[in-house]
Amino acid sequence: MNLSIAGKTAVITGGDSGIGLETAKLLAAEGANIVLSDLKPDALEKAAEEVRKHATGNSKVITLTADLAKNESVIQLADAVQKQFNGADMLVNCAGARGAAGDFLKLTDDDWYETINIDLMGAVRVCRAFIPQLQQKGWGRIVLISSENAYQPYEEESPYNACKAGIINLSKCLSRAYSKDKLLINCVSPAYIHTPMTDAMMEELAKERGTSVDEAVKWFLQNKRPNITEQRRGEPHEVAAVIAFLCSEQASFVNGSNYRVDGGSVESAF
Repeated sequence: MNLSIAGKTAVITGGDSGIGLETAKLLAAEGANIVLSDLKPDALEKAAEEVRKHATGNSKVITLTADLAKNESVIQLADAVQKQFNGADMLVNCAGARGAAGDFLKLTDDDWYETINIDLMGAVRVCRAFIPQLQQKGWGRIVLISSENAYQPYEEESPYNACKAGIINLSKCLSRAYSKDKLLINCVSPAYIHTPMTDAMMEELAKERGTSVDEAVKWFLQNKRPNITEQRRGEPHEVAAVIAFLCSEQASFVNGSNYRVDGGSVESAF
């Protein structure tokens, strides 16, 4: 499918691995310029080399470090994109963390604030920084990443659950506020995707249960995610395909929506 985004510029936070990296590959293959952003320069440059292998046309791929937990860092990221590409056309916010987890009564204010600062306020900061650039272009796409947890919360992940529900609400709010500027703002909610975050979860679970990681994954699917019809973890490229569509000209009548890419994990129809 021709996404009609050649020559446009996509900023992808959390871009050094997982869903962000796979999204970058797809958009670069369509001729878009790619700005990969994350915390570690070495990991970013390694990811950029992978993305460049997929780039077509005059697509440029650059890396810019940023810490979404710090507003000044996000502003610097936006300023750099404005300087190098005359602003962004697309923003995909894949940066996030599981954050503090465990018994609700044992989670402190600091535990909550840490998760909120990254998972919810990180999205707020990047949208606030980049929406003016998209307004300037008169065409824009924003895709925020939520989670199945927003619909089907798990008791040990209350801060993460709340933040991801907030992301869906935020995307709907912004879609209504900025549609007049030809900005389309949507959300994607993955479930149990094979990413560094779930790798870390499975390594922790394997250690707790005294098993291999593969056995931990099998146990987790059977006991914690029994509704996943495919009976496996999703792959980042399966989520990236939906994100790429939402970034495209083909999604010209999609606004304020949330797309679940969850293999059936969410039990409810709504």
